[in-house]
Amino acid sequence: MKKRIITAIVALCVFVPIIIFANTPALPIGLAVCAVVAAYEILKCTGFVRSIAVSVPLYLSAAAFPFLLRYLPKTGAVTWQKLAVAILFFLVLYLFGVMIFSKGKYQITNLATALLCFVYSSAGLFSILYIHDFVPGGKYIYLLTFIGAWITDTFAYFCGMLFGRGGKHKLIPEVSPKKTVEGSIGGIVFCMISMVIFGLIVGKINSDFTPNYWILLLAGLLISIVAQIGDLALSVVKRHYGIKDYGFLFPGHGGVLDRFDSVIAVSLVLAGLTAFVKLFSVI
Repeated sequence: MKKRIITAIVALCVFVPIIIFANTPALPIGLAVCAVVAAYEILKCTGFVRSIAVSVPLYLSAAAFPFLLRYLPKTGAVTWQKLAVAILFFLVLYLFGVMIFSKGKYQITNLATALLCFVYSSAGLFSILYIHDFVPGGKYIYLLTFIGAWITDTFAYFCGMLFGRGGKHKLIPEVSPKKTVEGSIGGIVFCMISMVIFGLIVGKINSDFTPNYWILLLAGLLISIVAQIGDLALSVVKRHYGIKDYGFLFPGHGGVLDRFDSVIAVSLVLAGLTAFVKLFSVI
């Protein structure tokens, strides 16, 4: 527990300045670093970390895309949307080619898992930047990716400890033996509350943003459920490959994929949600 607390404090000392200077290159740099480390963790998990043919294109894509997302023009012959599709097509075809010419060295199941996890984690991390830069009110809304995920995780843990002692009501023991139904419900309730409190704070800070409280409340329900699914989804991959943690970047917490598993899922859903509903009415 002491190691976890120390790691959390150090991580906050890095995280907070990135949030404060999100309008500068600090946010793309931070996300690029996380995406590259996540790619390394995926490649290590699936057995491709020493394969230059597989790893280098993934590292380059992870490092470059946050800057393409922010600094390429929104309109014109070449935009980040077109590049994203082109990069994805290239990676799929390229990795098929690598598999074909490897003469059986690379198995399609492992390669497909590596690509799927890479695209999923990278898209989730880059959705944070997308929300910040392209969604109305995004300079506030993108924070919900962290608040929703970490509030859910924190209160699911404490509610599980408090109300789920004895483990009578396991959530999905085949995937995560320690998670309980009580913890899951606690995470959902406190996430919904946190969304409303967040709306109140933003409304006080900036009078141009009027919180839509019912939408925020329902968004909290969805975000919490998605956060827990995101956690379990990457746990399934870990269990399949027989590893405890993806990495050791955060002592006591694991790697980027261990610490940001819920954030990745939440950011993807939040990016999609904001295309259809308004969490805040902007004057």
